[in-house]
Amino acid sequence: MSPAVDILIERLHGLMPRHAIVLGSGLGTLVDDLRDAVRVPYADLPGFPESGVSGHAGEVVAGYLGDKPVIMLSGRIHYYEHGRADAMRGPLEVLQGLGATRLILTNSAGSVREDMPPGSVMRITDHINFAGMNPLIGEPSDNRFVGMTSAYDAGMGKAMDAAAQAVGVDLHHGVYMWFSGPTFETPAEIRMARALGADAVGMSTVPEVIIARFLGFEVAAASVITNFGAGMTGNELSHQETKDMAPIGGGRLAKVLQEMLRTMD
Repeated sequence: MSPAVDILIERLHGLMPRHAIVLGSGLGTLVDDLRDAVRVPYADLPGFPESGVSGHAGEVVAGYLGDKPVIMLSGRIHYYEHGRADAMRGPLEVLQGLGATRLILTNSAGSVREDMPPGSVMRITDHINFAGMNPLIGEPSDNRFVGMTSAYDAGMGKAMDAAAQAVGVDLHHGVYMWFSGPTFETPAEIRMARALGADAVGMSTVPEVIIARFLGFEVAAASVITNFGAGMTGNELSHQETKDMAPIGGGRLAKVLQEMLRTMD
């Protein structure tokens, strides 16, 4: 057992949630809805890298969302920060060590669809690893050959759909395309993404899905749409726009996740 697992077991006083959530840019306010929350900074946990991206708090937060025990990673590490696709492997292994079996990933993303404007929420049904990197490169075991046909769990997807309907949130479905970042995409790349079947683009999540499936997690994921892709409006993109818009869709996604966790076994 890793030292980080031991530290969290001690600080969480026996709380061992089955459900884990990774919070993307600007979505950290979801932790405010947790009851009896315990916060542990990444800096206190051996093996947890520190994020250098504004909008990512960098702490583990555990508590109750409704009556369900939940553990959240408030802030993630991105490939573009250090050039490591496996940067989130350690934290996800710790969640596994604590007994979590279901993982919900969230992110902020750009829309390539005119009918999915900023403020929308999209359940990720599949992804395209356009960045080309893989977090399992260098893994010595044959377990590295992970099947990705059902990367996103059908049961969790149905639960998210039902939750969105119950709380009156229009939940889009779509394919997420991973770009390495940190630069935003060009208008030509957005046109390419649309032609290849993507509905949203972003700089995270896909490596975590791969790691999570390698570790045996059931996975669901959702994007908060913060902007239209480059060239769709004529305006330049910025990280500030992401931070400004994320709480709007984030509030909608928070309602969906609360209802989803309330109704799941």
